[in-house]
Amino acid sequence: MTASTLRDWLLHRALPLWLRHGVDRAAGGFHEALAPDGYACDVSFRRLRVVTRQIYVFSAAHRAGLAGADEAVVLGLEFLARYAALPEGGYAWRFNLSNEPTDTTRDLYDHAFVLLALAAATAVLPVESLRPRALALLNFIESAFAHPAGGYLESLPPALPRRQNPHMHLLEALLAADEAFGDAVFAQRAASLLGLFLNRLVDADTGALPELFDDALRPNVQDGVFATEPGHHCEWAWLLHRAVCLPGADARMAAVSARLMAFVDRHGAHAATGDLVDQVDSDGTQALRSARLWPQAERLKAAYLRGDTTPAGRARAASGLAAWLHPDGLWWERRDAAGGFLPGPAPASSLYHLTCGIMTVAPVG
Repeated sequence: MTASTLRDWLLHRALPLWLRHGVDRAAGGFHEALAPDGYACDVSFRRLRVVTRQIYVFSAAHRAGLAGADEAVVLGLEFLARYAALPEGGYAWRFNLSNEPTDTTRDLYDHAFVLLALAAATAVLPVESLRPRALALLNFIESAFAHPAGGYLESLPPALPRRQNPHMHLLEALLAADEAFGDAVFAQRAASLLGLFLNRLVDADTGALPELFDDALRPNVQDGVFATEPGHHCEWAWLLHRAVCLPGADARMAAVSARLMAFVDRHGAHAATGDLVDQVDSDGTQALRSARLWPQAERLKAAYLRGDTTPAGRARAASGLAAWLHPDGLWWERRDAAGGFLPGPAPASSLYHLTCGIMTVAPVG
């Protein structure tokens, strides 16, 4: 299996299928999932996360030449402005199928994806029409989410535990916004988050990345270990590769990335399937040997970009992801601890991981 074969599946199977069946044009939103038999969606809500990720996905599809993808991007942006934006600032978290907010929690993770969506949508709309929205969002995040102990709040209202994951995706979004808009503030905030990761989030002793933290940004440790997710190690390795151009980037980044991937190599793979498992404790114990699709897509990016990459490693990552994909453009979402695929619909949120992962290693053009 090669990266170009994965790209063909994405461009000719998955993206056209989701453009045809995953857009709720009547209501002006996106479906949360598609069932493998008939492509129906029986989910009774919408999430900000899916709206923003589908804007990203269809922006990539438009760049790849998929007719009609630009209309889906505009639909998503209109959803953000008409239904999701709150008068007091920020965006609501969850909606009913009439697009009415049912939960106005403002979630940092999802706000990071709003910024990523605005940056991606410059493939469709003029940069100057989106820049004010991106700058206003960044100003809101900095003023409303900043945490006195460093980093950002999980949400408004605040919640515990704190997680590395929203910080990771905010760095991703800031890097994309820097590329799309060019305002210095995006690179400055990205550099600050990079410093937080290097100095506060990644564990210096094990080289692994804790998932959960207390309010003071100390790792949540139980019985002497903390929880990690191999898929997030791969995502950070990819981001460290992208962030080398930031002000403040330094020689530690390559070593930290190598240690993250070494931890994954030693402890992250299921013995029977070779898939990255859901959770590994910092002592190397596989706490959850079940697996999801998205870490396999993140491993694909890391396999192509890591400093010690090899043709065999790239091929294994591509073949590992391909095993999850259906010929029609859907996929298996989960495997149990024994390695068996579990039936169920394909979540729309995973299309972001597939698009980003495959387009990173096999870009169009």
